Amino acid sequence: MEEELGITIFERNTRGVRLTEAGKNFVARVAVGIEQIDHAVKTAAMIQSGKAGRIRIAVPTPILAGFLSELLYSYRRGWPDIEIEFFDGRAREAISRVREGRLDVAFVAAVTEVPDCHSRPLWAEPLFIAVAQSDPRAHKNGLSWSDLRDDLFLVRYEGTGPQAHEHIARRFGERGLQAKVQRCDVDRCTLLSMVGADYGVTLVSEATSKIVVAGVAFVPIVDEPEPISFGAVWSPHNGGNALRGLLDLARKRATI
Repeated sequence: MEEELGITIFERNTRGVRLTEAGKNFVARVAVGIEQIDHAVKTAAMIQSGKAGRIRIAVPTPILAGFLSELLYSYRRGWPDIEIEFFDGRAREAISRVREGRLDVAFVAAVTEVPDCHSRPLWAEPLFIAVAQSDPRAHKNGLSWSDLRDDLFLVRYEGTGPQAHEHIARRFGERGLQAKVQRCDVDRCTLLSMVGADYGVTLVSEATSKIVVAGVAFVPIVDEPEPISFGAVWSPHNGGNALRGLLDLARKRATI
């Protein structure tokens, strides 16, 4: 090694050998390098096994309550070294990102068969109407779609807004009514604040109804024929163990 490096690492005499100053510096730096290599090898092994790494998830609904909240809580407990990144956008964009490998899994509302992807329904939630607490109907036990014929529905451009818009239009169309819908380029917190300020009403899932929002009340829709289903969409080409662990846990906890 001394010949290869062109330096003297050891001083040799009749009493033995000791490191030269150059040798001490060399050994110290090599030791750091070995530690980094060892750390890199251990980290790579953990990522390969799914015990460490990163998973990128699209979420359709607030995760403070409900199935998705409990799923991710259990996942973090079981895989504490997995970093979770969240994406909040339109379901169509989320699925495109899954296909492109920019997301690992998308949890979407009204999941159906998705070309080039695997999908599975996992849970369902009843629908609620968010109204201002000043609205006389805020304390009712339930409202029908016909009760909402004169209301202005606020929906987002992003997230589940397009699906909510379609659902509202379909339910009113089934009753021979025309829905009044205003699309808003805001996040979901701002949308609920607009409801609290009595700009209109909005359609939400049960998970959202668990959130305490100043000035907003959540009332069940009594004649909604079925709860809205949610499920997972992922690429068949994604073989990451972090994703596999999350999907296995989701299957075990699935309610539909």
